[in-house]
Amino acid sequence: MTMGGHQIMKIYKTANYYEMSRKAANIISAQVILYPRSVLGLATGSTPVGVYEQLIRWYDKGDIDFSQVHTINLDEYCGVPGESVQSYCRFMQRHFLSKVNIKPAHAHIPDGMTTDVDAECRRYDALIEALGGIDLQLLGIGHNGHIGFNEPGAAFEKMTHCVALKDSTRRANARFFDSHMDVPEKAVTVGIRQIMWSKQILLIASGKEKQDILHQALHGPVTPQVPASILQMHPRLTVVYSE
Repeated sequence: MTMGGHQIMKIYKTANYYEMSRKAANIISAQVILYPRSVLGLATGSTPVGVYEQLIRWYDKGDIDFSQVHTINLDEYCGVPGESVQSYCRFMQRHFLSKVNIKPAHAHIPDGMTTDVDAECRRYDALIEALGGIDLQLLGIGHNGHIGFNEPGAAFEKMTHCVALKDSTRRANARFFDSHMDVPEKAVTVGIRQIMWSKQILLIASGKEKQDILHQALHGPVTPQVPASILQMHPRLTVVYSE
C-alpha cells in the first residue's frame, strides 16, 4: 500500500502465531546480516516471544551473529528492580539477551529504579541519538492501541517520558504479576517521535482480540486516541499479523 506517494506500508497476514513469528524474525535477521552494526529497537510482552525464539534458533545454527548489534528496549516499569522477575530487564534476559551473543554493554533498557526520572529520560534520548537512531524498531500493539507504553491521550508524546499506565493496560499485564493491583502504575517509555525516527518499523500482532484495534491503527484516522495510528505516516512500515 502506497500512501501519499512516500509512505509504503507492507502488510503480511500469516496462518498462525508460529508463522507470524518466523516471518518477523526473517525481517530482523535480514537487517542484522546486511548491517551487522544495526541498532535494534526491541519490545516486550507475549507477542514477540516467538520472534526471539526463532532468532535464537538461527543464532544457535550459526546463521546470525549479534556481536556488533546494539539493542534499545522500549520501556521499563518504574519502581521494579532490574533483577525482579517482573521487570522488562529480566524479561529480555530470559527470552533473548542471555541466549545470543549481544554484548551486555550493547543492550540498553531504561532504568526504572532511577530517582530522577526526567534525567533518565534525557539520558535515554541522548543514547539513542549517539547510536545514530534505531535502524529497525519491533513493536507490538496494545488492546487500546498503545505502542511501547505510549497510552491514548490528548497528544502524541514525543520523547522518552514517564507515563501513567491505563487501567486496561495494567489488567492486560496482570498475568505477569500476582494481580492487576500489583502492576506498577507508571513506566518509562520511548516516545512517539523516537519511534517514528526509526529507519524501519516492524509491527506484529496475533490473535482475534487484536484485529479490531489493528484495523483502526492501520486504516482509521491518525489520532493520539489510537497511538499506533501514527505509524501510517512512517515511510517504511511492515506489519505481520495472524488471527
